[in-house]
Amino acid sequence: MSEMKLIAVIGATGAQGGGLARAILAHPEAGFKLRAITRNPDSEKARALANAGAEVVAADLDDLASLERAFAGAHGAFCVTNYWEHFSVDKELQQAQNLANAAKAAGVEHVIWSTLEDTRKWVPLESDQMPTLMEKYKVPHFDSKGQANAYFAEVPTTFFLTSFYWDNFIHFGLGPQPGPDGVLGITFPLGDTKMPCIAAEDIGKCALGIFKGGSEYIGKTVGVSGEHISGAEMAAEFTKALGQEVRYNAVEPSVYRSFGFPGADDLGNMFQFKRDFNDYYRGARSVDFSRTLNPDLQSFSQWLAGNLEGVKGTLTAKS
Repeated sequence: MSEMKLIAVIGATGAQGGGLARAILAHPEAGFKLRAITRNPDSEKARALANAGAEVVAADLDDLASLERAFAGAHGAFCVTNYWEHFSVDKELQQAQNLANAAKAAGVEHVIWSTLEDTRKWVPLESDQMPTLMEKYKVPHFDSKGQANAYFAEVPTTFFLTSFYWDNFIHFGLGPQPGPDGVLGITFPLGDTKMPCIAAEDIGKCALGIFKGGSEYIGKTVGVSGEHISGAEMAAEFTKALGQEVRYNAVEPSVYRSFGFPGADDLGNMFQFKRDFNDYYRGARSVDFSRTLNPDLQSFSQWLAGNLEGVKGTLTAKS
């Protein structure tokens, strides 16, 4: 057997990176070995990866030198940032630049950059279609990643467009919540449009498929989705799984932006972008293509069946 190629995975204890880390460990026949990069190698999740056979390395996205060390000797690198950790576009841009510079310095042969659209290409700042935020952005957590694509121009990169992941129903506070009448509901400003969605675990499995494809995907932008599904369809699946009614509340984006939680204006604009440019957004994220990368791709009903206890746990916490 040829020598295993080393893949350095940023955020290996998080959602996207964690999915890829587990996929690499579960499929040694793919020819890759894992270097799990995390800020805290002593965390429970990091120790679990080490016990499963990963090399665990400490690095920080704000520390270029640490990233250069973490990428040294790696064939591939999975690069991802987390805007929601700090709510700073400037910080995310700098972190993305550090990742690109570190990959270039280390001579990484294949980078996957987990990115999103710069929505200003569709909705210019002067447009009143949706509010301008932070004076420079329409959807800050999208625009920053799209803007950061330029940093990877001199690195052999696959630009990897992800989708809304259903795990947000458990970990991001977007799951069913009781209305004034006590009936559970999910709330999105999507109207009746279908939104590309995916299980976080499947993002990692799709990324492994891209690394397996190698040079076929370098320089390309690819999008992944497990299902294109409407809010009403997700509510119906919740109703069946939970055994109680879950409504879909189709509010206007302006209403969603007014909810007041941190990032509500950003998310309101994001959902509006997905609604208003739905043909483009769905077209960029093919379920059939995603399944070629990951034959085990899950639908929403499959994800929900496997994560029902987690969803129920959020209901218990709210009651």
